[in-house]
Parts: sequence; structure tokens; C-alpha cells
Amino acid sequence: MITMENIIRDGNPTLRARAKAVTFPMSTETKELAGKMMEFLENSQNPEIAEKYKLRAGVGLAAPQVDVSLRMTAVLVPDENNAPLFKHILVNPTILSESVRMAALSEGEGCLSVDREIPGYVPRHDRITLRWYDLDGNKHVEKLRDYVAIVCQHEIDHLNGILFYDHINKENPFKTDPSTILIG
Repeated sequence: MITMENIIRDGNPTLRARAKAVTFPMSTETKELAGKMMEFLENSQNPEIAEKYKLRAGVGLAAPQVDVSLRMTAVLVPDENNAPLFKHILVNPTILSESVRMAALSEGEGCLSVDREIPGYVPRHDRITLRWYDLDGNKHVEKLRDYVAIVCQHEIDHLNGILFYDHINKENPFKTDPSTILIG
């Protein structure tokens, strides 16, 4: 079981490295890691389990965050009734296209690997077309929008050594392009 102790923090060089592509067939060890990453997200979103194990709630967890430099991330975005809206292990994800219109979370972004709040808007593309592979190597392509698109872009950034605060305007953290939509 992955706990907060297994998640590396800002300053660890693995978070700033470009992760390596996963090869297929996937090793048993990598498949087990994927399962544990999704289990962490499920547990972190369950108030009783999260409190018992002192887990911070998360909607995404990338392999580099558990100090494994592979292009794989777990994403679990719940809907308003806490049912899974988007629940996938994304292996070797690639953004095929992105909207011109940008979006940002009105409350800003956070990260399980960053222990401090960093205020500011994180501009991201409102819509993306995402390609990824599942654990068996099957290809998936899906159009994503709004919050799910933002979460997936945050996670893909982890695979490229980028942290959310790298996108925040340093001089004026809450400045956005007038066409940017705020979500939340």
C-alpha cells in the first residue's frame, strides 16, 4: 500500500527528470505499481481510510512521484456523487491536440509532492485529445475537457519533469488571458 511516506517531495531530482517510456509486455512489477497507485487514489478519496492512514486526497498520481521514472500515471476523477468520472491508468500518455482556449482552476492547483500552498492560476488547455495505453498495451484515444483535461495535463507534466507552479505567472500569479475560463 502506498502512503504519503512513499511519495517523494519537491526537491527530489526524480520529479525534475523526463520519465522513460514503458515497454510492452509490461513487467509484473510495473503492473503491481500501477495497481498500488490507483489504490492510493481510491484510499485518499475515502474519508475514513484517508484519516486512518493520514493520506492527502488526490485525483492523480504519477510514477515519478513514487520515485519510479516511468511514463505512467493513475487518474481518478470523481463526479459530483463521488462515482468515478474518469478512472484510468495512463501508460505512455500523449496529448495529440489541444484547444486554443485556456482554463485554470479558480482555487489554483496543488500536488501530493508539494507540501506548501502556492497561490496562483495554472493556465492549461481547456480541451485535449489524449492517447494512452492500458496495462495490456491497448491504445485509447479520448477527448477530454475542463477538470479532467486539467488533471491529465498536470499528471503528464510530472512525466516531463514539470511541476504545476512552473506555469504560474511569477510577477502576477492571478493574471490570466481574458479568454481563459476559470473552473470550480
